[in-house]
Amino acid sequence: MSISTINYLTDIHFGVGAAARLSDLLSSLDVSRPLLVTDKGLLDLGIESTLGLNNAAVFANVPGNPSESSVLEGVTVYREQDCDGIVAAGGGSPMDCAKSIALLTTHPAPLGQYALIHGGIERITGNKPPLIAVPTTAGTGSEVGRASLITFNDGQKLAIISRHMIPDVAVCDPELTRQMPAKLTAATGMDAISHCVETFCSPKFNPVADAIALDGLYRGWTSIRGVMDQPDDLSLRSEMMMAALQGALAFQKGLGLIHSLSHPMGALERHSLHHGTLNAIFLPHVLRFNAASCETAMQRMAGMIGCKGGAEQLARASETLIRDLELPLRLRDLGVTHEDLETIPPAALADHSTPSNPRTVTEEDCRRILDEAY
Repeated sequence: MSISTINYLTDIHFGVGAAARLSDLLSSLDVSRPLLVTDKGLLDLGIESTLGLNNAAVFANVPGNPSESSVLEGVTVYREQDCDGIVAAGGGSPMDCAKSIALLTTHPAPLGQYALIHGGIERITGNKPPLIAVPTTAGTGSEVGRASLITFNDGQKLAIISRHMIPDVAVCDPELTRQMPAKLTAATGMDAISHCVETFCSPKFNPVADAIALDGLYRGWTSIRGVMDQPDDLSLRSEMMMAALQGALAFQKGLGLIHSLSHPMGALERHSLHHGTLNAIFLPHVLRFNAASCETAMQRMAGMIGCKGGAEQLARASETLIRDLELPLRLRDLGVTHEDLETIPPAALADHSTPSNPRTVTEEDCRRILDEAY
C-alpha cells in the first residue's frame, strides 16, 4: 500500500511507512526541539528511536485517562526544555494530553475554563505550538479529533473542544499498531466502531459525516475479527486504522449515550477502566434504548454489516462480536460495584455527548442502562 496524503480537517499522511516522514514534517513546521508526549509502555518499546526523535524532550507520565495534573506537568517540561512543538505518539491518552499541553503553553491557566460545558470554546484560539499526532492504536481517532478529554482534579472528566484543538498533522502508519496486545486491539477497535455507530445515529444534519461513518463501520466490523487472528496482516491493520480515522472525522457531528456513560465511568478514581472496553459494554444496551428513535439508521447499519433486521438484530450481532473478541460484556467483569455507579447518571446527563443522542435521556434512563449493563 502506498502512502497517501489526505486533506480533510487536517493534513493526514496515511500508509505503511508514513512514520518515516515525521522528520521532514517537523522541519516544514519549523520545529527543531519537539516535546514527545507518549506513555511509559511505548517509551520502553523504543518509540523515540522508532520515530527518529533523537533531539526530542520526552514526557511520558501520561495515565490511562489523561489527568489535569499530567497536563500541567507536561507544560512544565515543555517550557523547561525550551521546546517549540509537540509530537504526540500513542493512543488517545497521550494525544489528548498533548492537545491540552499545547493549549496551556500559550493560553492562561486554569485548564478547566476551556472545557466545553464552561463555555471554553470561545476562549480557545489558534495561537498554539505545532502539534503532530502519531497514533499507535486504531480506535480513538484523536489524531484528527477536535476534543481533548481530561479527568480534572475534582474527578470530572470533561471535554475541551475546538477546531483549534485538532492536530496540525496526523501521521497514520498501520505498522505502528502491530505491537498492540490482542486485548488492546479489540478494545480500541470497538471504540472506533462505537464512534461510527453513534455518529450515524445522531439526529444532527450532516450527510457527509453519515457517509464517512457508515464506511468506517463497514471497515471496522469486517476487519476486527481478522486482525485478531492475523495480527501481522498490515492490510487488516490499515483497515482498522482507517475505521478509527473515519470515526473521528465523522464524530464532528456528535456522539451519544454510549460515550455519555463511558466518560464518567472512565473517571472513577479507584479504577482504571479502558474507554473502548466500556464502549463495547454499553453498545448493545444503547442500541436497544435508541431503537425507536432512529429505526432507519439502525436498518442501514444492520444492512451494512450483513445483518438482516434493525436495532435488536444489530444489538445481538454486537454482543456476538464482543464475545468473539473475548471482551467483557458486563461492568461487574471489570470489578465495578453498584456503589461505583451512584454518581454516573447525573454526570452522564451533563456530558457533552448527551445532546446529540437520538433519544431524550433522563437520569432514570441512565440508571436503568447501567443496571442492564452490570
